[in-house]
Amino acid sequence: MIDPSLAALSDNLFSVAVVLYSLAVVAFCAELAFGNWPARSRELVAVGAGAPTVVQPGALDGPPAESPGARRLGGVAMALTVLGGVAHAAVLVTRGMAADRLPWGNMYEFATAVVLVAVVAYTVLALRAPVLRHIGAFVLGPVVLAMVLIGLFLYASAGPLVAALRSWWLGVHVTTAILGFGIFFVSGIASVLYLLRSRYEQKAAAGLAPSSSLLARLPSAAALDRTAHRTAVFGFPIWTFAVIAGAIWAESAWGRFWGWDPKETWAFIAWVVYAAYLHARTTAGWRGRPSAWVNVVGLAVMVFNLLYVNMVSTGLHSYAGVN
Repeated sequence: MIDPSLAALSDNLFSVAVVLYSLAVVAFCAELAFGNWPARSRELVAVGAGAPTVVQPGALDGPPAESPGARRLGGVAMALTVLGGVAHAAVLVTRGMAADRLPWGNMYEFATAVVLVAVVAYTVLALRAPVLRHIGAFVLGPVVLAMVLIGLFLYASAGPLVAALRSWWLGVHVTTAILGFGIFFVSGIASVLYLLRSRYEQKAAAGLAPSSSLLARLPSAAALDRTAHRTAVFGFPIWTFAVIAGAIWAESAWGRFWGWDPKETWAFIAWVVYAAYLHARTTAGWRGRPSAWVNVVGLAVMVFNLLYVNMVSTGLHSYAGVN
């Protein structure tokens, strides 16, 4: 029996979460644009009348300095992010209570949960290492976009689980898949920012990068690379367990561990890509930008697996679409 009041509350909280995340993005952007970031004067020098100020080699070590105004804007942005995360979690809790089941039985719920994990992962990272707060606009921006698209194209009314999902394996396999995907989401964004920041630092070392560049306000390339690597290291065993648990559930439900169903195939491809990234990250000649590109490919594979494989291709996982 579905509780209509709780289902309606869940839908309303979804809108609240989108609004709070949107305000957080505005605050993060304001921090970057209007935070009155004081440049480290001894590390910056003008190269002639009318020429732009450039960053000298050595100016890129450590986090960028920021004014009290920037810190206040960042604090507001983080507070809005936390409030949005609370509302976001309440979306799933109330939906689960409304349907009396785990709230990831369809694409709408699954994708909503993945985005929540990404927000929580970013929030934990930013609280543990405050310099990572400066990537908030680049994490919360895609989060807002994802939430809007989820609400527009994946929404499904609260209802009972389809028969194929009525198993306790739903709480094991799907939960770990959500956790792995959400963590990889943050890892992939960190790698994208690392690629941009590392290119900026190369130009800065040659005296060609203006200090007013937005990229100058990001954490160092080394910090972004470490963040991408550490989150991938954390997410990889979770995703590995999700793949193994899915195979065990498949044997119980369909009588075989593996059948090269499109969903199974692309989950395995994602596993191979992330295994390759972790290997490349520690291999001479692949460290840095080459391995970061592998991580970005991994994120693209995960998104493809979520959207195209679930919504376009046909297979035994077709029940995972909108219902």
